[in-house]
Amino acid sequence: MGKPTGFMDYKRVTSKAVEPKKRIKNFNEFHEHLSKEEQQLQGARCMECGVPFCQAGMNICGMTSGCPLHNLIPEWNDLVYTGNWEQAYKRLKKTNSFPEFTSRVCPALCEAACTCGLNGDPVSTKENEYAIIENAYKEGYAAAQPPKVRTGKKVAVVGSGPSGLAVADQLNKRGHSVTVFERSDRVGGLLMYGIPNMKLEKHVIDRKIKIMEEEGVKFVTNANIGKEVKASKLLTDFDRVVLACGASNPRDINAPGRDAKGIYFAVDFLKANTKSLLDSNFEDGNYVNTKGKNVVIIGGGDTGNDCVGTAIRHGAKSVTQIEMMPKAPDQRAENNPWPEWPKICKTDYGQEEAIAVFGADPRIYESTVKEFVKDKNGNLKAVKIVKLSWEKDKETGRMNMKEVPGSEKTLEAEIVLIAAGFLGSEKYVTDAFKVAVNERTNVKTEAGKYATNVKNVFTTGDMHRGQSLVVWAIREGREAAREVDESLMGYSNLVVQ
Repeated sequence: MGKPTGFMDYKRVTSKAVEPKKRIKNFNEFHEHLSKEEQQLQGARCMECGVPFCQAGMNICGMTSGCPLHNLIPEWNDLVYTGNWEQAYKRLKKTNSFPEFTSRVCPALCEAACTCGLNGDPVSTKENEYAIIENAYKEGYAAAQPPKVRTGKKVAVVGSGPSGLAVADQLNKRGHSVTVFERSDRVGGLLMYGIPNMKLEKHVIDRKIKIMEEEGVKFVTNANIGKEVKASKLLTDFDRVVLACGASNPRDINAPGRDAKGIYFAVDFLKANTKSLLDSNFEDGNYVNTKGKNVVIIGGGDTGNDCVGTAIRHGAKSVTQIEMMPKAPDQRAENNPWPEWPKICKTDYGQEEAIAVFGADPRIYESTVKEFVKDKNGNLKAVKIVKLSWEKDKETGRMNMKEVPGSEKTLEAEIVLIAAGFLGSEKYVTDAFKVAVNERTNVKTEAGKYATNVKNVFTTGDMHRGQSLVVWAIREGREAAREVDESLMGYSNLVVQ
């Protein structure tokens, strides 16, 4: 597991980010990664801790600690250190279908649980992973490996996000014939249109899709199952159907003036932006241009941050991010000990860019929208916000948010982007397949299972668990694939973890 004294001999070093004012001039990934030799020294920092919380992926106080995929992190950190890059790739791929994605977009739950991080800096596991997979592509280790035997079974996967791709990848490796249906014009789902290029350039997705096609997976785009394509056709033509359509039903903000022109859901804003970038480098004009506009973003999560970075790249006049929750502490609180996920204030790339461009953090905490203000033509011109306070209900003991009297404030805004999360699956899909849903509109299954109430229909990913991380989507996809395989063959030799 690395060098026994490596965490003392070598300091944590990570890739260098391009300076904010330079990187906002384009939509490219903006990290300058370490050399192979430098990365091997980072592998040496993985200590023989005895209990590798990094790969535990367990629930502590309602939060995940360590990798949900149970990646064999100490093993491939050691292999990086010793320069055995091919074996490192094989151990990494044992549990992770798409390290080219997670090494770019995962929040590194593994590093938050790293034993080195208890009294110092954690091992740079995410960047070790990036080095392994990129070296594998360079050296040819990641080339297509089609299955040698086919089972004759056919599986349809609806949705090509990370969970759907994981299902398809695993079932194809088993020898089943897999067809993935995607309603958009490009494969990738959330990865393609929900995550901007700055975090995940789309040639990375295309590279992997090409390999999956060479291995035998079929992809059908512009196929909206439940509308243009009937669910009954899939149930007739395939032995099994897996629904991996995501939690793509955005949560709305129903304040007065909501019908004003200039209010968009973040998911629609980001999709249009990426599609226009890929189609024409923005020359077609089919996107929401924030140049010279005052932009207010409702929501303080990753999607809100992506909207901040995107708006700034277009040349927004100002960017403000509204967050209902109070600001998290800058350091771990005593009631949030390691190896729990650290509930601390994170300044992400978009907020860093806003600070560099506008001179201040764009976030306003403990606030919500009270009214969208329209001009005489129905265009948005301002947003009224109000401060919130948290008060404990004497009867239930629950904390409730209440408006602070006299705290109203008006922000100039020609564009509002709603990034308030998602409510669950889309009704037309669940109705088309007649699958049961729970009170959160996620597709209902038995606990720990992926089979729905409809024979031969399974579900996975955000559509099953609700809005979550890419790494969880991959984990669910791998588990669902194993359950589908067992239903087809009576047993399964697919490795989940």
